[in-house]
Amino acid sequence: MGPTRKPNVCRRLSHRALGFFSRDAGVVQRTNLGILRALVCQESTKFKNVWTTHSKSPIAYERGRIYFDNYRCCVSSVASEPRKLYEMPKCSKSEKIEDALLWECPVGDMLPNPSDYKSSLIALTAHNWLLRISATTGKVLGKVYLASYCKFRYVSWDTPQEVIAVKSAQNKGSALARQAGIQQPVLLYLAVFRVLPFSLIGVLEINKKIFGNVTDATLSHGILIVMYSSGLVRLYSFQAIAEQFMQQKLDLGCACRWGGTTGTVGEAPFGIPCNIKITDTPPLLFEVSSLENAFQIGGHPWHYIITPNKKKQKGVFHICALKDNSLSENLPTVTASGRVVKKKFNLLDDDPEQETFKIVDYEDELDLLSVVAVTQIDAEGKAHLDFHCNEYGTLLKSIPLVESWDVTYSHEVYFDRDLVLHIEQKPSRIFSCYVYQMVCDPGEEEETINRSCEKE
Repeated sequence: MGPTRKPNVCRRLSHRALGFFSRDAGVVQRTNLGILRALVCQESTKFKNVWTTHSKSPIAYERGRIYFDNYRCCVSSVASEPRKLYEMPKCSKSEKIEDALLWECPVGDMLPNPSDYKSSLIALTAHNWLLRISATTGKVLGKVYLASYCKFRYVSWDTPQEVIAVKSAQNKGSALARQAGIQQPVLLYLAVFRVLPFSLIGVLEINKKIFGNVTDATLSHGILIVMYSSGLVRLYSFQAIAEQFMQQKLDLGCACRWGGTTGTVGEAPFGIPCNIKITDTPPLLFEVSSLENAFQIGGHPWHYIITPNKKKQKGVFHICALKDNSLSENLPTVTASGRVVKKKFNLLDDDPEQETFKIVDYEDELDLLSVVAVTQIDAEGKAHLDFHCNEYGTLLKSIPLVESWDVTYSHEVYFDRDLVLHIEQKPSRIFSCYVYQMVCDPGEEEETINRSCEKE
């Protein structure tokens, strides 16, 4: 018999498709991601700038899809060169999409409608419609009219892939009212929906008569987070608030009588009435003071991250246990999924002679930290993206970005498996998108794959 051929990535994926590893698909997935990590970090692997484009409207990226023209045009970044997936018909300014989230159907659940198995974009339009759009075709699969009593502007996950919160713009009141010193008691509204099946939980008003001189509020993991100009952050249970203060249960598509008006919930012009109005201060779960209200919570067990509420402490982060507020001694950054980011970075001063860390992110599938470092050379800044081992913090790979980096512009950098994407906002609302894709040397790629397989 001749020598046995060592398995490669393609054969492993084929075996999985044929059911060879059906007893534990998680092991196969982790093995494949381990091989990909080895390919990403090997010396001969390069990330090539394969595509650059510019736009007068914001550019967004989500899970292999690049969105242009206020989400009207969708381009896939998965292929060797980005290709257009769909382009929705042109629309008026009032119909443009202002914010959106990508929803992907859960695995293993029995869903009521065939369309529920398709990934979709949950999009908020300028005229207060919430749309569900097919992520592959751009077809509108469903829509809900929110309201006419406020302007909704933002959509975010309360619980990822399960519950969304649609947030209104802050109510500033009319110019005449402000000149007369008349303050609007309601700061903003939060409309909360369960994604599958798509259903209304309720619309909550944030009232200054209840919360005091509040400056902002949001929902995260079932927690209502209320913020104040002093840096104070207060946490309340949204479920407890809904149970105690919901005036009437509302169902989308059902007839409703509210305030002397009858209509269908979620249809124009009736929309969705505000049915959660807090009449007394709800029980406080937790409060903490943080500079500029910087506050994040997550992990297992629960931890929170704050910046001490002093200007000289800007750039310093404390990671504390939620149960007793104790400061973690080894300062791990604990993610919402329970992963621990062990490497600690110190933000350097913006000295032209030094390298400054601008963006630090975590690629959970490959267990890598990505760090954008910028060096100022004369009037032009040059950046490179570094990959660090999450376990030990060692530098594994450095990728130079070919475009210049102006530190006065707004930047976003995404590292997603074999893709690096840089979105830049220049003055006068000019947006640029730079796409990099992984390129391997075939000879070393096969050698790396074989070495990875031999270690199993």
